[in-house]
Amino acid sequence: MTQFETGELYEDIVDEESDDLRIDKWIADTFPDFSRNYIQKLIGDGQVCVDGTTASKNSVKVKAGQRITMRIPAGIIPDIVPWDHPLDILYEDDDVIVVNKPKGMVVHPAAGHMDDTLVNALLYHCKDSLSGINGMMRPGIVHRIDRDTTGSLIVCKNDHAHQIIAGQLKLHSIRREYRAIVCGVIAEDELTVSEYIGRDPRDRKRMAVTDLAHGKRAVTHIRVLDRFEHFTEVACTLETGRTHQIRVHMDHIHHPVLGDPLYGHDLGLKAPMKLEGQCLHAHIIGFEHPSTHEYMEFTAPVPEYYIRLLDILKS
Repeated sequence: MTQFETGELYEDIVDEESDDLRIDKWIADTFPDFSRNYIQKLIGDGQVCVDGTTASKNSVKVKAGQRITMRIPAGIIPDIVPWDHPLDILYEDDDVIVVNKPKGMVVHPAAGHMDDTLVNALLYHCKDSLSGINGMMRPGIVHRIDRDTTGSLIVCKNDHAHQIIAGQLKLHSIRREYRAIVCGVIAEDELTVSEYIGRDPRDRKRMAVTDLAHGKRAVTHIRVLDRFEHFTEVACTLETGRTHQIRVHMDHIHHPVLGDPLYGHDLGLKAPMKLEGQCLHAHIIGFEHPSTHEYMEFTAPVPEYYIRLLDILKS
């Protein structure tokens, strides 16, 4: 991250899977917290460049390998206040910290959640030891999980570690296995969903299965762990990491994640206990350490509500 008097500069390289996208769609996919109107304003104000040339309109196409630069006006960047809140730390050293995020916690500040996010708690715990590549609003954050999804998350404590981990994410070499309880009984023991995912044109809060021209390649490997009368527990391994990928893919095959408020086509099934959001947990994360190059793997214990739900279903 580079800080300027006129604001904050974001830079990123277009990957192969984002080749031949409109610049406004690329920004929307890369920065999902930005509204469509705000993206159009940035482009209209000349704040977006492609390989050093100002993007003249929203429909400018970007190609793999091009460098995208965006200047965010300083006036919209608020101070991020450290929050004295306990963290469930699975591992920590000078390069990375792996945390087990609880349900209901937003990963980084955004409208409506400025003081009680994981980033606020990390700033208190790590002080100034967080990477700055993703900007002032997302220090240390190299990937994220949804507010009501629990589990393991890698946070980078310096820019070198951030670049290495981000590179592994782009190469899809990081192991990410989730646990989920989904609606309906899945007949197959194992299956793979390979469907492109893009922004839902009817509702920007949602993602949707789409075609090559409007989405990115997304692959989810699903393994059945247990079957119940009306539900199934599964392990989902991500080959790619798209926004809401597991939730969209499970809904697409008519087995939505139980409790999902956004994709919850629940097939008329009623949860056997009160739920707060989707029953989805980032269970295992494995990666090559950015300095030692040793493969490391961590398991986030499933949360208490998930265990209670399983007990109810088994009984």
